[in-house]
Amino acid sequence: MNLKELAVHITAEFQKHYGRAPRWIAAAPGRVNVIGEHTDYNDGFVLPMAIERYAIMAADAPLPGSVAAQSKITIFDTHFDETATIDVSAPVTKGTPKWSNYIRGVLCGFQQRGVKIPALDVAFLSTVPLGGGLSSSAALEVCTATLIEAVTGQTIDPIEKALLAQKAEHDFAGVPCGIMDQFISALGREGQLLLLDCRTRQTQLVPMSDPSVALLVINTNVKHELGSGEYAKRRAECEEAAKIIGVKSLRDATPDQLEKAKSKLSDVVYRRARHVIGEIERTVHAAEGIRQSNWPTVGQFMYASHAALRDDYEVSCKELDAVVEIAEDIGYKGGVYGCRMTGGGFGGCCVALVKADHADAITKKIATEYKAKTGIEAAIFASRPAAGATIIKG
Repeated sequence: MNLKELAVHITAEFQKHYGRAPRWIAAAPGRVNVIGEHTDYNDGFVLPMAIERYAIMAADAPLPGSVAAQSKITIFDTHFDETATIDVSAPVTKGTPKWSNYIRGVLCGFQQRGVKIPALDVAFLSTVPLGGGLSSSAALEVCTATLIEAVTGQTIDPIEKALLAQKAEHDFAGVPCGIMDQFISALGREGQLLLLDCRTRQTQLVPMSDPSVALLVINTNVKHELGSGEYAKRRAECEEAAKIIGVKSLRDATPDQLEKAKSKLSDVVYRRARHVIGEIERTVHAAEGIRQSNWPTVGQFMYASHAALRDDYEVSCKELDAVVEIAEDIGYKGGVYGCRMTGGGFGGCCVALVKADHADAITKKIATEYKAKTGIEAAIFASRPAAGATIIKG
């Protein structure tokens, strides 16, 4: 469903559940990272794109005289048919169900800014795949923040909104995420990628309006559990490399400096640093290639990124590798420019840059061959760069 259709759908769901039409509707997208993986916590560059998959909320003030009228936000999750109730008459704290903590963290962030949160009836829906590394959590956080802006009339700077949402994820969900996911959900623009400098938080829009290309998101539908502890380990290895090289972070290290320090680094730490230093460079060059519509070059950077993530950073897995191998076999003649894993790794999604008029055939071929190789059904969709957070009604 596109955003317009989603708005109609959530309106109907709200009407069905609460018996009246909503007054406000807000939405925020998930994202796919085109290139720039594990560079964010090394002060590097990332190049995400908002996807045409959204978290969407419809809301209205509770009916006068109802119990919730004074102090409660009631949130109905239309997909899981589950309700969360949040008391906003006092400082918002963690609670249940678990998914409500992403919302609670955002509400708390607004309270800390001195914004009085009113009681609300809310219906919620997300079309961002859960657990696929497409930032369903950031979409939910930024959607919540955008709804509160609409309801209270207290708009905040989009960068402030992204940081508020990131803090919610840190403090309420316990996930020490970087800034990319919330930034692209809040600041995305239709037809544009976002080159984000994770050190300065400066952003540049990178136009991607060439109708001859499309991006395919291929969800492997696997998530290997070893991922969580490995993330912290990679961060520590990067910090160790920066310290030995003598720089503040790997953003400041050059390939020459890395080679000079090689004898002081363990093989593993050396390879981790080699990925990050190379990936920062690849991301900047890929952004330039996209600006120039130089798709074969961008595709090569994507393949190089995957190889480094697989061999040097060791965060890929056989299912992600299988997708990239299938894409490479289809090749340029079959309409694939490049393909790589995207997100933290150990499962989740790949992203492929393809010729738009070949997208359907490529989708079928990847789905068939991936199933043959792994026994798993992949979920595949094409997306253009989508708009960021938006108030649809309010």
